Amino acid sequence: MKVMRKIIEIDEELCDGCGQCVPSCAEGAIEVIDGKARLVAEKYCDGLGACLGECPTGALRVIEREAEDFDEEAVEEYLASKAVKESRQEATLACGCPSTQLQSFIPSASCEVANVPTVQQTAESALSHWPVQIRLVPPTASFLKEADLLVAADCTPVAYPNFHQDFVRGKVVMVGCPKFDDVEDYIERFAAIFRSAGIRSVTVLIMEVPCCSGLPMILKKAMEMAGKDIPMEKVVISPRGEILEKGAYEVG
Repeated sequence: MKVMRKIIEIDEELCDGCGQCVPSCAEGAIEVIDGKARLVAEKYCDGLGACLGECPTGALRVIEREAEDFDEEAVEEYLASKAVKESRQEATLACGCPSTQLQSFIPSASCEVANVPTVQQTAESALSHWPVQIRLVPPTASFLKEADLLVAADCTPVAYPNFHQDFVRGKVVMVGCPKFDDVEDYIERFAAIFRSAGIRSVTVLIMEVPCCSGLPMILKKAMEMAGKDIPMEKVVISPRGEILEKGAYEVG
């Protein structure tokens, strides 16, 4: 039944799809779909506006209009079904996909390359583990223990030519996209890692695009959830592969 009430309105022109509003909605009424934040269903939105302060572009506002009445029971059913679906997806990946098999290995030795003339040298991988996708790395992975963590937006290795040499060496790498993946899952996953793995430092590598801007905030929220204060450096890369910004990340 439709009633006059307060409800969230999303301005698609202002929304950049960063997803920062998603975890702040306890009812799960907002999701990033096709690169934009969207209201999943009117009945899931309580109209209180808890998500407003998380939007960096001002795309969200509370308005009063005719809409489906807020249904708390429907919200509980929706959240429960969503949790079951995500659990099944993770179980399927863990059982049948080779990309989830944990591997630790020693990066190619640089000493063999040292005596080769520069013109003959071939770039060597500095990667020390597998998998690297944020969604596929379990918080219990042994290679996370007391690691220096590199969290990279998945466009950065393509844009930055010396990605392995300048950023990967000596770090555990986790790669993902806050625009297309589940922001709430990111926060919960990193919080679990920060609670148990004894992470020593975090470097977050992002592109100079709005949809990347939420990644440092996701990591900070995960630290707060885990009750940890871990040193974090933010590096911003241009589409032309230049480092535009590099320094300690501070909220505000």
